[in-house]
Amino acid sequence: MERSPGEGPSPSPMDQPSAPSDPTDQPPAAHAKPDPGSGGQPAGPGAAGEALAVLTSFGRRLLVLIPVYLAGAVGLSVGFVLFGLALYLGWRRVRDEKERSLRAARQLLDDEEQLTAKTLYMSHRELPAWVSFPDVEKAEWLNKIVAQVWPFLGQYMEKLLAETVAPAVRGSNPHLQTFTFTRVELGEKPLRIIGVKVHPGQRKEQILLDLNISYVGDVQIDVEVKKYFCKAGVKGMQLHGVLRVILEPLIGDLPFVGAVSMFFIRRPTLDINWTGMTNLLDIPGLSSLSDTMIMDSIAAFLVLPNRLLVPLVPDLQDVAQLRSPLPRGIIRIHLLAARGLSSKDKYVKGLIEGKSDPYALVRLGTQTFCSRVIDEELNPQWGETYEVMVHEVPGQEIEVEVFDKDPDKDDFLGRMKLDVGKVLQASVLDDWFPLQGGQGQVHLRLEWLSLLSDAEKLEQVLQWNWGVSSRPDPPSAAILVVYLDRAQDLPMVTSELYPPQLKKGNKEPNPMVQLSIQDVTQESKAVYSTNCPVWEEAFRFFLQDPQSQELDVQVKDDSRALTLGALTLPLARLLTAPELILDQWFQLSSSGPNSRLYMKLVMRILYLDSSEICFPTVPGCPGAWDVDSENPQRGSSVDAPPRPCHTTPDSQFGTEHVLRIHVLEAQDLIAKDRFLGGLVKGKSDPYVKLKLAGRSFRSHVVREDLNPRWNEVFEVIVTSVPGQELEVEVFDKDLDKDDFLGRCKVRLTTVLNSGFLDEWLTLEDVPSGRLHLRLERLTPRPTAAELEEVLQVNSLIQTQKSAELAAALLSIYMERAEDLPLRKGTKHLSPYATLTVGDSSHKTKTISQTSAPVWDESASFLIRKPHTESLELQVRGEGTGVLGSLSLPLSELLVADQLCLDRWFTLSSGQGQVLLRAQLGILVSQHSGVEAHSHSYSHSSSSLSEEPELSGGPPHITSSAPELRQRLTHVDSPLEAPAGPLGQVKLTLWYYSEERKLVSIVHGCRSLRQNGRDPPDPYVSLLLLPDKNRGTKRRTSQKKRTLSPEFNERFEWELPLDEAQRRKLDVSVKSNSSFMSRERELLGKVQLDLAETDLSQGVARYDLMDNKDKGSS
Repeated sequence: MERSPGEGPSPSPMDQPSAPSDPTDQPPAAHAKPDPGSGGQPAGPGAAGEALAVLTSFGRRLLVLIPVYLAGAVGLSVGFVLFGLALYLGWRRVRDEKERSLRAARQLLDDEEQLTAKTLYMSHRELPAWVSFPDVEKAEWLNKIVAQVWPFLGQYMEKLLAETVAPAVRGSNPHLQTFTFTRVELGEKPLRIIGVKVHPGQRKEQILLDLNISYVGDVQIDVEVKKYFCKAGVKGMQLHGVLRVILEPLIGDLPFVGAVSMFFIRRPTLDINWTGMTNLLDIPGLSSLSDTMIMDSIAAFLVLPNRLLVPLVPDLQDVAQLRSPLPRGIIRIHLLAARGLSSKDKYVKGLIEGKSDPYALVRLGTQTFCSRVIDEELNPQWGETYEVMVHEVPGQEIEVEVFDKDPDKDDFLGRMKLDVGKVLQASVLDDWFPLQGGQGQVHLRLEWLSLLSDAEKLEQVLQWNWGVSSRPDPPSAAILVVYLDRAQDLPMVTSELYPPQLKKGNKEPNPMVQLSIQDVTQESKAVYSTNCPVWEEAFRFFLQDPQSQELDVQVKDDSRALTLGALTLPLARLLTAPELILDQWFQLSSSGPNSRLYMKLVMRILYLDSSEICFPTVPGCPGAWDVDSENPQRGSSVDAPPRPCHTTPDSQFGTEHVLRIHVLEAQDLIAKDRFLGGLVKGKSDPYVKLKLAGRSFRSHVVREDLNPRWNEVFEVIVTSVPGQELEVEVFDKDLDKDDFLGRCKVRLTTVLNSGFLDEWLTLEDVPSGRLHLRLERLTPRPTAAELEEVLQVNSLIQTQKSAELAAALLSIYMERAEDLPLRKGTKHLSPYATLTVGDSSHKTKTISQTSAPVWDESASFLIRKPHTESLELQVRGEGTGVLGSLSLPLSELLVADQLCLDRWFTLSSGQGQVLLRAQLGILVSQHSGVEAHSHSYSHSSSSLSEEPELSGGPPHITSSAPELRQRLTHVDSPLEAPAGPLGQVKLTLWYYSEERKLVSIVHGCRSLRQNGRDPPDPYVSLLLLPDKNRGTKRRTSQKKRTLSPEFNERFEWELPLDEAQRRKLDVSVKSNSSFMSRERELLGKVQLDLAETDLSQGVARYDLMDNKDKGSS
């Protein structure tokens, strides 16, 4: 038993009386014999202990005064002393509360049996056999087993920490090379299982258990970093939660269970008593922060959707699916409103009662959403929509908490909870739910979205989502689950690959992976010191439009400064894959020749299966056609209409425009980054998100800048439908949730009517900030005479961060097909068509039971290189595969009348024809800064290398590029100037003063010299003299075995104009000497004195010379 504070120090066992007959009212000194040498004065161990205690107390008080003395010695004010005293008192209070809570929990567990007996008035008797708990069963036999095994589990933990964890920690950082565990004891208090709940009948191939666990232990783990004399540790811990255990799959062989999965359905409660240096974590502010960080670490490991998998049999199949299974479904939560909330705002010290400023927190597991705040309202209307993934039914709960927003601490207004199983049963649940712990009700509409592997449902879902009003984000049409497995043969990290400020030697990388879809980025863990990492992680994304979105994968070193490889995967590939699954190796770009990444990608369509939902049947959607029109051949041949020779599209076909959106810069953005818990104010990492016509775009992130400059161009196909708006939002990029920096809107009618808009737009919903946008409407022109000029202009105005600009717009009208072949064993066809140009594709509706379908659908595609791209068309049958295909090179449209083909095309299978209209329009920019003049062509469209005729007259100047003064006028003769003996290189060179950059585009070379038996593997190297360092060196990619390589690559140098005119540009065309050699063969070079070069002239050809002659134009 503990002694009260008023009692003296406890005597040692040697001083205690041994016989019960000894009197207890005598002082302890009466039992001690006086020492003859002490002069008769009684002196025993008790007196010495009291003296030592007094000295210790005096020493502690003296130590308290030392910081006061030091503060006065260095001249600090008394405020620092008071701050330190307040910090110590706060730490002491938090520490005492933790110890008191730990003692109370231990005492409760120790006296649990007696307390239960008192409560049930059944002292020292067991419950009778007829008493049962049908929901949660007690498992005392399991607690006895755990208590018996607990010491041996402690031995295993000690071995695991010493032999596995400690070496991993030492290898992760050079400063932790002396890290060691000095003490590992799990203590005498074992984990207790309060109750067990079994969920029968869920799935036959699994057993599902819920264990209500409680751990109040005297665990003690001490660590030490000897190099820095640093000690830390844990002494005592509490952990309470519901642990779900799943035994699956059940197999017909020993041990009958293939694997055990464990996870917490909800975050467990945790309380840790720190020791050593980690005592600082008990300081107020740091205490809650440290507990939150630890809980986040536990949640990332053991809270849904994460789980711990322990395989019990070798060669277990589908381990990735067991570790990270697909969600059971998606719940779309419509947070509509609340009513009858209590008023929490008080004025004049409570004399005047105000209202509340309510907002809501919506939770499901680790997924949390916060609504906007409605000021001064007891019946708020939110109208917001959130989507959450459901992993376990039953077990997970939707929780909504309502708070009143206040400057200091928000007031609690009420809470409601609902099991997700009820939403699954109802499919759609729309009701007012009472708030517990407060007053009022909250209005929710909950929709259960099933996961389908049928790509046919996507168009139906997209059409439905188009009419759904949702904020802050548009509704999702699908989810993507990425199982990141492993990589092979990643490049080694060398000092040459790092930026100059990072000095690294040759070593194996510490690879991690960043996966991004639009503005959502997720990161994997880092695997240290290997070029063949194994991650075995799963990532989940919501998709708004899988037909147009892409998955961007970046493999990086853990410092994020070096990219080891990249991959961009259009998600449209999954729509044509079996079961919407891709399970394969992917080759990495910008990496080693054998570097590859193994991933499994699974897409599922989100389908709301409810009788309340009626999908609209408009043209272009499944189900929109008339039943009588399914078979136009019905009836006799006399009744059949004559076969049309041309298509009959509606009047809106071919009236689309292309909107070119130039995101330039922003000013005075608000700072969102905070450090040290908000004490230090940083800046922001802004990016721009654009939404228009069902498409969304995102700019790159500018780090640490409140006046960022993006200079990116985006293009989107638009129609003249009134009421459309370009929505622009600016965000601050963070690892968890991006911060909002403002929004603005531009009415599309304004741009379509004027053709051009160049404005600074004020950002709304934020204190400050404005955004500079330049919008241009491009109207397609049915003439090829200006195509070459457009291609040249696009190469000049192309920005480094943007994708290649479109030169034309292709409009396709798919009317019908006839005489489609029947496959063996099939009686009816259900055909549909897919149109593909590059990475973009469009799928028509499916027409049931006919070999002559009528689609009446149109699609548009942005074309970047009309000379080389082609339209790929496939007619497929539902369940029967490809019925026929067609490949239409767009170069045929360039020589057609009005750039249009309208006729029947025979499919490659020889059976079946399709009637379609293909129409091409050239996109001519009137505000590019380049004055383009139209001339007729007498040469073929493939001749791209005519010499431009430089005009001496005043050029046409606009605000987009004031210093770009090239007039692209083509000569009528296709003859070119003969190349020199070493060949020619074609360059575009100009100075862009708005960006303060020297820009060069290397178009290509021709007539290079061949020295050996085989053609060279040329590339172009650019060096800005007199500097010869890596910072001014640029080089193109390498082309294999050619004497006339085409590069079309752009390079930039940031420097003032006067400095650029003092430089010389050294252009060298080189080739690898051999596969095993690092030597480079010089094919020719030219040196341009920029002081003598007109930096507004644009494209020019230069004859290559040897190393002795510098070359000439």
